[in-house]
Amino acid sequence: MSIKLINIGFGNIVSANRIISIVSPESAPIKRIIQESRERGMCIDATYGRRTRAVIIMDSDHVILSAVQPETVAHRLTAKDQALVDDEE
Repeated sequence: MSIKLINIGFGNIVSANRIISIVSPESAPIKRIIQESRERGMCIDATYGRRTRAVIIMDSDHVILSAVQPETVAHRLTAKDQALVDDEE
């Protein structure tokens, strides 16, 4: 299994293999998840002071905040997967 990395904005990169979900921060349950992760010290703010647009939940219970839209992060993930498939063919 190779390590896949994905850019989440401003030069920040996470392991794509460890992502569980990419969600919008608008709903109350997601806001609660963010607050609880901050209290546990498991929140990584990669927004550089900008508005949070995507919340990335990792399999290690870390919650990563990104200023990039969830659709953009997901597109980068699927585009990278497609490039790997094309390389194997």
